[in-house]
Amino acid sequence: MPIVKTVSRAVSQLLQSSGCGCGISIVPVRCIGVSPRQVASDASFHSVTFSESDHPRVLITGGLGQLGVGLAKLLRKRFGKNNVILSDIRKPADHVFYSGPFIYADILDYKNLREIVVNNRITWLFHYSALLSAVGEANVPLARAVNITGLHNVLDIAAEHNLRLFVPSTIGAFGPTSPRDPTPDLCIQRPRTIYGVSKVHAELMGEYYHYRYGLDFRCLRYPGIISADSQPGGGTTDYAVQIFHDAIKTGKFQCNLKPDTRLPMMYIDDCLKATLEVMEAPAKALTMRTYNISAMSFTPEELAQEVQKHVPELQVTYNVDEVRQAIADSWPMNFDDRNARRDWGWKHDYDLPELVSTMFSFLGSDSRIAQAN
Repeated sequence: MPIVKTVSRAVSQLLQSSGCGCGISIVPVRCIGVSPRQVASDASFHSVTFSESDHPRVLITGGLGQLGVGLAKLLRKRFGKNNVILSDIRKPADHVFYSGPFIYADILDYKNLREIVVNNRITWLFHYSALLSAVGEANVPLARAVNITGLHNVLDIAAEHNLRLFVPSTIGAFGPTSPRDPTPDLCIQRPRTIYGVSKVHAELMGEYYHYRYGLDFRCLRYPGIISADSQPGGGTTDYAVQIFHDAIKTGKFQCNLKPDTRLPMMYIDDCLKATLEVMEAPAKALTMRTYNISAMSFTPEELAQEVQKHVPELQVTYNVDEVRQAIADSWPMNFDDRNARRDWGWKHDYDLPELVSTMFSFLGSDSRIAQAN
């Protein structure tokens, strides 16, 4: 027993006197106290940062959603296949699983997420896990857990391991008292959905962590995103994706918003390009941590008219969903994104005609268009 006590005492003294200050990391609690920002400034770490390697090591959470797969493809092309890890709690399709590294990651499991970051030497984290507007309203407790508790886990881990963190925000971060036409970067934000509230929370927490702990937090407020690669996922703007699928499959489309509901929109390629550009932008160029980005703004009626140029026989009817309509009526009609265009050179490529032509091209509608003509 004296020998055991002596060894124990020696180990304790060694940990407390360690020049790297690692002694505090043995505390078995989940708190910011284990973060490197509270360790001595002359500490030595084995983590690899972007400046120390050829490419960042990337983790994408919620990667099987609308944007994750496309972002992984873009980043793998730029940084190498094995440097970008896609993650989710769902089973991926074969083409996704075999396209590059994929792992199970639950953002509500703090320990598991932390292990993934450490074991894979992650330096960039794109946090896409979230419940969207209409889905979130149907299950507020789950949305609160995923969108807020999950965010806290990601913020703590990103700060602890000195990651560059991207968290998307949304037009839903604004509310009925916000200026709607146009909506500037800085204005009143009083959203009336749990999705919107959680995104305002994310913007403010990310900015706080940046100024308080030096976290390299970057955020873009996305407009409605339109993509041919995914099915509508429960968002208020998803009518703008559904119309293309219905035009090709049935020639009939029923819209759940009023025909004159104007909202800002963007094709997915522009969205992914903006995301990569803001992450690569020099920190000194960024005058803020959250930016609006936009490409176009249209109504369901205007979109339908453009679609009918390709599928003239398309029949459009309106059956307004009161929940979605109330959400849309509280959102911006146009985004003011001049700060993004000034600070890091944001410029969109797709307007409405290009968007519609591209969607039909990707959805393989050539035969149907030929029949219509």
